[in-house]
Amino acid sequence: MAQVGIENQTPFPKPAAAFERRNALYLIIFLLGAGLLLFIGRSMVQVSALTTWALSFGGMTGVAVLLASLYRLRIELQSSRRQLARKEAELSFALEVQRALFPRQLPDGGGLEFAAVCIPARGISGDYYDVMQLPDGRLALALADISGKGISAAILMANLQAVLRTITQTAGSPRDVCSALNHHLHQVTDAAKFATFFYAEWNNSERRLSYVNAGHHPPILLGSSCGKRLDLGGFPLGMFGDAEFQTGELTLEPDDLLVLYSDGITEAESPKGEEFGEHRLQAAVEATCSKPLIDIQAAVLEAVRDWSSSGEPQDDMTLLIVRATGAKEEE
Repeated sequence: MAQVGIENQTPFPKPAAAFERRNALYLIIFLLGAGLLLFIGRSMVQVSALTTWALSFGGMTGVAVLLASLYRLRIELQSSRRQLARKEAELSFALEVQRALFPRQLPDGGGLEFAAVCIPARGISGDYYDVMQLPDGRLALALADISGKGISAAILMANLQAVLRTITQTAGSPRDVCSALNHHLHQVTDAAKFATFFYAEWNNSERRLSYVNAGHHPPILLGSSCGKRLDLGGFPLGMFGDAEFQTGELTLEPDDLLVLYSDGITEAESPKGEEFGEHRLQAAVEATCSKPLIDIQAAVLEAVRDWSSSGEPQDDMTLLIVRATGAKEEE
C-alpha cells in the first residue's frame, strides 16, 4: 500500500548541551587559574604571612565563585530542560493534529490510483496534499506549498485544508475553487504569505482531468501526453485578492503517469550546492514508471537523499503520484 501522511523526522537538537559545555569550560578555567596561582605562590608562601593570607583568600574566593556559577548553571539547565520538554510536547501535539489533516486512505478506484507522502524538514510541514471524492463522484486532487516554514506555515496549511474541503462541496469548477480559496487566504494573511497550489478534478466517464496551476511547479507527465506542461492557471494563492484563474484540460489514457511534487524535491542541494532539479526527478520517474507507485515513490526519495547526502531534508518534501487505470466507466 502507498505511504500516506507525514513521516517522522529527527527531533530538534537539545539546547541543554550548550549549558553542559559551558559548565565544563568554567570548571577548566577555574582549575587552571587555581593551579597557576599555586605555582606562582609556592615560593612566596614562606616569605610573607600577608602573601599566604592573600593566596588562601584568593583560592577560597575562586572556589566560592566556581560553586556559585555551577549552581546558577544547574538552575538554568533545569529550566532549559523544562522549557524544552514543554516545547517538545507542544510540537508532538501539533504533529499529531497535522497528521490527522492528511488523508488516512487514498481513494481506490474511479479510474486513478495514488501514492503520496510528505516528509517535513522541521518536525511539522508547510506542504499539503489531498485526494477527495466529490459529491458527484468525481475525484479531486491537490498539492500546496505554503511560503515559509515551521509553525506559521503549518497553521496556514491547516487553514487551507479546512477551507478547501468546504469549498469543494459546492464549487462548480477548479477555477471557482481556486478563486474562492485565493480570496479567503488573501483576507486572512498578509502580503508576504502565499501558497503555490495545484488543483485538479478527474471525470472518469470522460477520462478528462481539469486543473488549475496557481504558481506551482508543473507536474511531470508521462504517457500519451508526455512532455505537455500543466502550467495553465494563475498567481499563487493569497497574493492578490482579485486574481483570476484559467482552467486547463487533458485526457489521460490507461497507464499515463502524473507526478506532483513540492520544491523540496527539486531544490535539494548536493554538498557542492547544486540542486537536484526537475530533469533528475523526471529521470528517476522514467526509470521506474512501469513499477508499482510505491516503488516509484521510494526510488525518487532515495535518489534525492543520495544526491543531497544529508540525513535531514533542507525543505519539506512532498510527492503525489497518480496513475490512470483501466477503461472509462460506462455512462
